[in-house]
Amino acid sequence: MNLLIKSGRVIDPETNLDSRVDILIEKGKITKIGKIAKIPSGFKIIDADKKIVFPGLIDLHTHLREPGEEEKETIETGTKAAARGGFTGIVAMPNTRPPVDSRSVVEFIRNQAERKGLVNVYVIGSITRERRGETLSEIADLKKAGVVALSDDGSPVLNSELMRRALEYARMFNLPIISHAEDLYLSNGGVMHEGFVSTRLGLAGIPSVAEEIGIARDIMLAEYTGGRLHLAHISTAGSVELVRRAKKKGLKVTAETCPHYFSLTDKAVETFETSSKINPPLRPEKDRQAIIKGLKDGTIDVIATDHAPHTLAEKELDYDSAPFGIVGLETALSLAVSKLLKEEKFSPLALAAKMSLNPAKILGLDKGRVQVGKVADLTIVDLNKEYTVRVEDFASKGKSSPFQGWSLQGKVEVTIVGGKVVYSNTEKVNFLQNENT
Repeated sequence: MNLLIKSGRVIDPETNLDSRVDILIEKGKITKIGKIAKIPSGFKIIDADKKIVFPGLIDLHTHLREPGEEEKETIETGTKAAARGGFTGIVAMPNTRPPVDSRSVVEFIRNQAERKGLVNVYVIGSITRERRGETLSEIADLKKAGVVALSDDGSPVLNSELMRRALEYARMFNLPIISHAEDLYLSNGGVMHEGFVSTRLGLAGIPSVAEEIGIARDIMLAEYTGGRLHLAHISTAGSVELVRRAKKKGLKVTAETCPHYFSLTDKAVETFETSSKINPPLRPEKDRQAIIKGLKDGTIDVIATDHAPHTLAEKELDYDSAPFGIVGLETALSLAVSKLLKEEKFSPLALAAKMSLNPAKILGLDKGRVQVGKVADLTIVDLNKEYTVRVEDFASKGKSSPFQGWSLQGKVEVTIVGGKVVYSNTEKVNFLQNENT
């Protein structure tokens, strides 16, 4: 399909393009950006007047659950949720069953994504075998199989010597290590942030220092080894400051946060709705403000979703028993628009860097750019369109969201992957089925 996107406000953070222009797409690639007076024959036209055309969003932190927990999510349903949320690429975390610690599991995920996925799926391999934190995975074999990073996300690598070796070996293959930083001895048994609210509610707390000690150790190891370290889902003021200091030293350290950490505080737990049960947990207002400041000053590189679906039966358990995790692919962009663009006066260029360009750079992908010659992965958004979050409308199997019923701005209108429209909010059939299904 050849496309002509007319009159959109086109954003490219790498070249600082922010202009109302047209985009011509032929054979899946961008062939012209500018004013196109004469409409070529045989092109499908997308009217983007009064809308933003972002480089396709890339989620650096998605749990697809397949293989092994398809009752929670599948690659098909997860990529549909991604397309509906404006993501043209998602990075699959390795805490599946079995974990992504071998070539065969990597190949299974990539094959399933090719057959049933609507968006690009990039695979992360596990740092350790079976994610047990005892023995390193076969990193060379995982690299050959096509992984873009290594992580034991969902679990920290507690053994410092093992983490050191992981950073050293990953450096040899130019792979980043994505760290789930947590001291399990400090967080053990906790279900929310440790503080005034947890004391009042009578719930066991997870102190901020449980995250910060893990981050401090991993930054020190990154400095010692020269390895590339990416810190997942940071949530505290102390974590932001640690990353800030690391960057001032010139270390190869990057960091992400998630929309729930700049949109909510631990007061959301007061209702005992398990949709607020997340790890790391929601923190107090001072931490929320520190996260926003870290995004503004460049300390935090990426906004990721940490999309972690569970079954409704699991999330309907009592607060102590329910699993950690919420879904985020279908609300992330709207929360960023509502909370950062509208309230904190972020620019669309800054947002595109956090959600498109920077994730691509961290993973070494030639994505996140709206430039001639690049693959046409694009997200068209109406920044002013307001809507109400309804979990029953989600494409994801997961329906646990603390944003249920919220009124948000910023509605995804069209998602384009490789020049193909995979989602459109304006058409009767929202999803274009994968031709390989």
